[in-house]
Amino acid sequence: MSDAAGPRSDGERLQKVLAAAGVASRRVCEQLIAAGRVSVNGRVVTELGTRVDPAVDKVAVDGSAVQLDVSKRYVMLNKPTGVVSSMSDERGRPDLRRFTADYEERLFNVGRLDADTSGLLILTNDGELAQVLAHPSFGVEKTYIATVRGVVAPATLRKLRDGIQLEDGPIRADRARLVGEASKGRSIVEITLHSGRNRIVRRMLDAVGHPVLELVRRQFGPLHLGTLPSGRSRDLSKLELGQLLTLARTPHADLPPADPASADRQD
Repeated sequence: MSDAAGPRSDGERLQKVLAAAGVASRRVCEQLIAAGRVSVNGRVVTELGTRVDPAVDKVAVDGSAVQLDVSKRYVMLNKPTGVVSSMSDERGRPDLRRFTADYEERLFNVGRLDADTSGLLILTNDGELAQVLAHPSFGVEKTYIATVRGVVAPATLRKLRDGIQLEDGPIRADRARLVGEASKGRSIVEITLHSGRNRIVRRMLDAVGHPVLELVRRQFGPLHLGTLPSGRSRDLSKLELGQLLTLARTPHADLPPADPASADRQD
C-alpha cells in the first residue's frame, strides 16, 4: 500500500500477510482489519481487499508494529563476561560466533557490550532495525546493575541524576538507585540512561568515586533480561518484537547514517 496514492493493485492481501507473520489465523486477521485495528503506513485500513508489499509497507495491529518479513530473526542473548561483541576477534578472544552457530540465519549483534560487561544483547539479521537501535543519536533507554566499590550515599545518587561533567561533556542518569544494603565495602546500583557514549556507565561511576567491579545490562528499550541464564539465548516473543519494532518506527527514528566510528562504542 502506498502512503499517498491509495491502495496497491499488486502485492499480497493484508490478511494473508498478517496470518503468515503469525498474528492470528486468516479469519481472525480479517476481523481485526474490519474492526479498524490494523494500520498500513500509519493509516487505518478496513477493506479486506487491501494489498501490501511485505518488503516495503509498515503494518501495525492495535498500534504495535508487525514484522511481515518472516525471514527476519530476533534473538536475545545473555552475554557472559569475557566475550567480545564481535563475530570475529583479531586477538583471538572468545566472540559471539559460539552463540550464533546453531541459527540458520546469519545473525549479528545490535550495538556492543565490552568484554567485561555481561547481559542483554540483541542478535538479528535485520540490518535496518540494527542501524536504528544502535545509532548513538537514537538513545535507546538501557538499565544496568553495577556492583561498585564503596558505600554509595544518597547524595551520590542525586549527583548522578542531576548530572556530572566528564571529559567528553556532561551526562546524567535518567534514574539511579541502590539495590539492597551495602555489604563488604561494596554497593549495588541500578542505573538507567539513554546515552550511546563509550563505556559511559563505568566512567560515570568512576567519576563519583565508585569504580565498577561488575556490570550487567538488564534492560534494552522494552526488553528485559528476566531469568535468561548467562550464555543462553532465545527468540523474542511476538509481544517483545512488536514493542521493539514500534520503538524503532517512532518518528524520531528517522536518523542520518551512523558514523562508522560509532560501531566501536561499547557499553
